[in-house]
Amino acid sequence: MKGFNPKFDNFPDYIIGITKEIWEDRGLATLHEYYAPDIVVRSPMNIVLGNQNVIGATMATLAEFPDRQLLGEDVIWSGTPEEGLLSSHRILTTATHLGDGVYGKATGKKLAYRVIADCHAKNNAIDDEWLIRDQGAIVRQMGWDPVEYARDLIKREGGLEASTKPFTPTIDQVGPYKGRGNENEWGARHADILTRIMNADITVIKSEYDRAVQSEVAGGITGYGWDPVERFWMGLRASFPSAKFQIEHQVGREDSYLSPRSAIRWGLTGKHEGWGSFGRPTGANVHIMGASHVEFGAIKPGEIKLRREWTLFDETAVWKQILLQTGDV
Repeated sequence: MKGFNPKFDNFPDYIIGITKEIWEDRGLATLHEYYAPDIVVRSPMNIVLGNQNVIGATMATLAEFPDRQLLGEDVIWSGTPEEGLLSSHRILTTATHLGDGVYGKATGKKLAYRVIADCHAKNNAIDDEWLIRDQGAIVRQMGWDPVEYARDLIKREGGLEASTKPFTPTIDQVGPYKGRGNENEWGARHADILTRIMNADITVIKSEYDRAVQSEVAGGITGYGWDPVERFWMGLRASFPSAKFQIEHQVGREDSYLSPRSAIRWGLTGKHEGWGSFGRPTGANVHIMGASHVEFGAIKPGEIKLRREWTLFDETAVWKQILLQTGDV
């Protein structure tokens, strides 16, 4: 780990360790060490530039969720300390909504939801980030419907003209990380599955997924077996049937004591012109920043299948884009 604090054994230890230091140990000052001054943080709802703005957003989140815990489920990574490392960190977050903030008046609701954060790190600091929270799961647990939450958020931000615009590639800022991941058979297999699904080849689910697959997808939805996977991907693609699907980053790994696995960050950009998960077609132009983690394995020797999947995107950011363009607030 050349260039990194020697207290960290390896890159996953660094990612999980600094996450705990910052959020749970209240080490916000360590952000001056662990985040570069000009970091770019992209999320489906916005883009944040600079470490000072990251610190401000972190403090606001902790004020709203003071007991927040971030449980690191996996770190799927690529690169070298000398050239730079990219982690795709999957987190299960628990928290209680105890303060007023971006989610409205404190509700006292207890929450559990997932986050996938892709972070580039070099010389002991993160300088580029893509952060996807399962906002649909968060707001549902607070009693909101995602579209109603997005509508209320637009009003609280001052209406159609004043409201913060969600992230799209047109407003992206170029950061230091230019990599696309690594070349690995599991990443390639995962990419092929996703690409076939997005090309409407739904038969790939029954051929490549294990019959007992467990899926954890946007909205905090847990599924078992092929049918929930089909419904999720079909509902998403049907809403945006002509949208362009693009793989932005791809990492496959094999590590001791872990199943072969893959992390893919992807984008879907196009018109809301079909009936699916987002209801009546509106013709709105939408960009979806998505991330998927999968694990492969074989119960029957030689029959390696996709056995677990986690896919996140922010439903409320999709609805916000639709509402801002249709004016339905």
